[in-house]
Amino acid sequence: MKEVKDDEEKEGREAPLAAPAAADTKKDPEPHEVNFDRLEKGRGEGASDPEPQTELPPWKLTLVILTASSVLMSLSYTMLIPFLPMYLIKELGVAQSDVNLWSGIVFSSSFVISGIMAPIWGAMADKNSRKLMAVRSAVFLALSYGLSGLVQDEWQLLGVRCFQGFAAGLWPACLAILASNVPKERLGFCLGTMQGGMTAGGVLGPLAGGVLAELFGMRMTFFLGSAGLCIITLLIVFFIKEPKRRKTASSDKKKPKTNLLKVPVVQRMLLTAGLVQLTILLQQPVMPLYVAELQGSMDRIVLVTGVLFSIVGVSGVIASPVWGILGQKFGFRPALYAALLGAGIFGMVQAIPDTLVPFGAWRFIGGLAFAGIFPSINAILTNSTGPEDRGRIFGLSFAAQQVGSVIGPIAGGALAMWLNLKAVIFVSGFVILPMLAYLYWKRPAVETSMKGVEAKF
Repeated sequence: MKEVKDDEEKEGREAPLAAPAAADTKKDPEPHEVNFDRLEKGRGEGASDPEPQTELPPWKLTLVILTASSVLMSLSYTMLIPFLPMYLIKELGVAQSDVNLWSGIVFSSSFVISGIMAPIWGAMADKNSRKLMAVRSAVFLALSYGLSGLVQDEWQLLGVRCFQGFAAGLWPACLAILASNVPKERLGFCLGTMQGGMTAGGVLGPLAGGVLAELFGMRMTFFLGSAGLCIITLLIVFFIKEPKRRKTASSDKKKPKTNLLKVPVVQRMLLTAGLVQLTILLQQPVMPLYVAELQGSMDRIVLVTGVLFSIVGVSGVIASPVWGILGQKFGFRPALYAALLGAGIFGMVQAIPDTLVPFGAWRFIGGLAFAGIFPSINAILTNSTGPEDRGRIFGLSFAAQQVGSVIGPIAGGALAMWLNLKAVIFVSGFVILPMLAYLYWKRPAVETSMKGVEAKF
C-alpha cells in the first residue's frame, strides 16, 4: 500500500508537467487506475501515456491456465485411483483373496517407473522445450486413462499403469513453466496458488469419481478422465507461451552441467519432499480401518473416509496461497520450518481423539499447516538453482515424492500389523519433527529474499 501511495503522490506531482492541450483531452487516471508498467519504466510522461491495459499480463494468464490445468490433472487422477480395487473386482474379475496383492502391484508400478523417468524428462525439458514436455505428458496420460477403460484383465491393467508411469511428468513440467514465467517477487504466491489448485482437484476427484461411476459405470469414468487430460493439452498448446531463453555462450556450452544431487540445499529439499510424501501415503491403507474403529462400525465407511480425506484438501486450498505470500514476505525457509512444525505437532495430536468429530477437526487444522510445505520446497528449489535447470530440479523433486509414495503404504501396513492403527497416525506426524530439526541444524546463516535483502533467521 505504501508503494502505491508513493506512486500516486509522485504522479500527482508530475501532472502539472503535462502539456495543457493534453490535459484538456485526457483525464488523469483515478488512483485505482495507476499504470504501474509506465511508472516502473519512467516517470513524467504525463499526457502522452497510454490508457491502462485491461487484459491480463502474460504471467497472470500463465498462472490461471496452469492452475486450471492442475485442478483438472488432480481431479482426473483422484477420481480413478481410489476405486482401483473395486475396478479389479467388478470389471476385471480378480478374486477377493487376490485383490490386495494386485492393488499393491498395480498401484506402485506407476510410481516406480515415473520416479525413474521424471529426472530424464526434466533434463529433456531444459534442453529442448518445457511446453513440449508438458504436452507430451498430457497426451500420453490421456491415452493411458483411455486404455485403462478398455482393459479386460489385471495383466493388461498392469501394462497400462506401467505406461502411465512412463508418461508421467506433467506436474513438474507445469511447475518448471510457471517458475520460468512469473516475476520473482510473485513466485511464492504463484506456487501456492498452483498447489492450491492441485489440492482442490484432489478434493473434488473422489467425489466426482464416485458419482460418475454410479451414474455411468467405472469404465466411463476412465474415459472422462482421459477427456480431462485432453482439455489440459489444448490449454497448454494454445495459451501457454514459453519465454525466450538466454543464449548460451560457446564457452558455457562446453562446461559440464551442474550435478544437482551434489548441491546441499537440493539434497535436503529432496529428502524433505520424499519424507513428507511418505507420511501422506503412510495413512492411506489404514484410514478406512481407523475410521471404523473411531465410529465403532463399518457403516458408510467409504463416505466417511472420503470426507475425512477431503477435509485436509479443503484446508489446503484455503492455506496454500497464504503460505506462498508468507514465504515471499518472511523467507521460504522460515515458512517451511513453521509448516513442518505445525504439520508434525497436529499430525501427532490427531492420534489422541477417540471419536470422529474431534479427529476431523484436528485433521482440518493440521491441513492448514501441511499446505505450506510443498510450495515452500518448490520455491527454495527454484531460488537455489539456475533458470536452465528448472525441468531437472522439478523432475528430481517429483522422483523423490514417488519414492515416498512407494514406501509409504508398505510402511503404514507394516506398522499397523506390528503395533496398532493409532500408532500409524501418530508416527505420520512424529517423523516430520526429526526432519525439521535436521533442516534447522543445517540451515544457512543468511537467505537472500526476493528483494535481494539478506535476512538472518
